[in-house]
Amino acid sequence: MDVEVARWLVSAEAEPWLALAGDQADPSSLAAAAVLRRGLDADKAAVVLDQAVLQRRAAVKVGAGRLRFLTTLGLEQATRWDVAAWRAARMTEAGATRVVDLGCGLGLDALAMQEAGMQVVAVERDPVVAVLARANLRVEVMVGDAEAVAPDLLTPGKAVYCDPARRTARGRSWDVADLSPSWDFVTGLLDGSRTACIKLGPGVPHRVLPNSAEVTWVSHSGDAVEATIWAGPGASQGRRSAVLLPSGADLAADGSAVPIGEVGHWLVEPDPAVIRAGALGALAARHNLRGLVDGIAYLTSDSRPDVGPYGDVFEVADQLPYDLRALRAWVRDAGIGTLEIKKRGVDIDPAVLRKQLKPSGKGSATLVVTPTGTGVRVLVVRRSPGRHTKAMV
Repeated sequence: MDVEVARWLVSAEAEPWLALAGDQADPSSLAAAAVLRRGLDADKAAVVLDQAVLQRRAAVKVGAGRLRFLTTLGLEQATRWDVAAWRAARMTEAGATRVVDLGCGLGLDALAMQEAGMQVVAVERDPVVAVLARANLRVEVMVGDAEAVAPDLLTPGKAVYCDPARRTARGRSWDVADLSPSWDFVTGLLDGSRTACIKLGPGVPHRVLPNSAEVTWVSHSGDAVEATIWAGPGASQGRRSAVLLPSGADLAADGSAVPIGEVGHWLVEPDPAVIRAGALGALAARHNLRGLVDGIAYLTSDSRPDVGPYGDVFEVADQLPYDLRALRAWVRDAGIGTLEIKKRGVDIDPAVLRKQLKPSGKGSATLVVTPTGTGVRVLVVRRSPGRHTKAMV
């Protein structure tokens, strides 16, 4: 899409065509394309139909109609709405009333800030995306490079939010050296003079994170979605914690070591944000849990632990040797047709192992393949109710 087509797309002239595309049973079909091609050229028909397709995909992740205009890449990169709303609420709690969004994309985070009561100055480098963001936010969006415009925009009293691009020509990158704006620029925003919030991928290494800032690893419905760096008012220097949404539960790492022991009657699979935040020791201490071996993020207990939103709890029904022939015999004798396989610390592909075990029958089972103090074992487990259902987004 070029800038002229983007400007047409957000104009009143395109509105009836967008409505028509939205009414199509399958906007991606040849039949839908034929309907729109009766009155539009190929480029305009294509972008209108793309909007209808993207709106249906966006309904689960960001909410139906919340962003009026989308791109495929922009939707992939967009924050889930619950996360954006949580972040905006925290910024307002820190006293932010005006915020500069350096790299606003389609504007979802800026929209959450607006709804939280903040005045937003939005900057976007891509002129096409800026046109769409302007229509989504209904405010002017500055087209420019974040590093170039920041000195003029970051006047006293303004908070700053930045979601650096993490994609290169090779695809998504976890290397901070590949960030745009640059890592040096991003960390320079964390000088404590204002409320600052930087969104990073959840896989960012601890070693690169500034000790002077607070970092929250955020999960949503069991999916680790981001690491967020905070500085300025409301931030706790050096704090590392897991935030679990939609519950809002927060668990801080406290330096506690995880005690190691035998496999108990219950197994806990901690939320990935708890693991990323280094808060396994805090979780273990709070609920009297122990680990299986050092470095493996399964926890166990002899009595059923109530870990709330911080992890999934399984009852251990049996322990099996990690032996393909023995496992295949167990699956056959138990009549297992539906087989879930989880693993940590073992170099296997669960999909390949499932195929090798040849499940067939009416039964179902969950197997956990993991190192233990007595070697690699396969735990037959039953999921215990109580954890939130994982969203499929």
